[in-house]
Amino acid sequence: MLLLRPPGVYPAQGDTDLLIEALRRERPAPGARLLDLGTGSGAVALAAAGLGTRVTAVDLSRLALATAWVNARAHRLPLRLRRGDLTAPVAGSRFEFVVSNPPYVPAARTGAPRHGIARAWDAGPDGRLLLDRVCRQAPHLLAPGGVLLIVQSCLADPAATTAALRRAGLRTGTVAVRTQPFGPVLTRRAAWLEQRGLIEPGEREETLVVVRGARPR
Repeated sequence: MLLLRPPGVYPAQGDTDLLIEALRRERPAPGARLLDLGTGSGAVALAAAGLGTRVTAVDLSRLALATAWVNARAHRLPLRLRRGDLTAPVAGSRFEFVVSNPPYVPAARTGAPRHGIARAWDAGPDGRLLLDRVCRQAPHLLAPGGVLLIVQSCLADPAATTAALRRAGLRTGTVAVRTQPFGPVLTRRAAWLEQRGLIEPGEREETLVVVRGARPR
């Protein structure tokens, strides 16, 4: 799907494709309610809308939401867009599916960037600044039998994601895996990642996973 992606908005990449593949394997029923947390350009939200789901897409960035709106109009697909911090704009709602491609790249800074494209990937020294919040908040939005899909890097401890979702009462598993070469961001941080012991010396590949959590019916 051809999408507009202006500077400052996260482009669809390997993690986006992996999350879309995992969602398609779920075979959502037409009309199922789906929430996309951190929609960016709207790539995952539009793929979900193309499957016949009723999509609500949330992002903190006004530019990202404007981009998703333009992309939705260009592809004639309906999206319900909401601006805000993670689940805050949809508090009290319930969804059959929640999907998220949150920031997960380990970064030397301890907090999230306030502005700029780095806000789409920087996630604190362990890469879990947003992941932990998604794991705490998203399960409460699942309808009975609902499914949560989170894509992340193995550099950000998928086992911690699985454990957090289990504590929230979800049945969990890893449903998709992909190994790919480092992109520009990780390449620039390779020496720092080596110093932190997050990668082996000379390692320049990243493994992505999709963690699935299901709410019992």
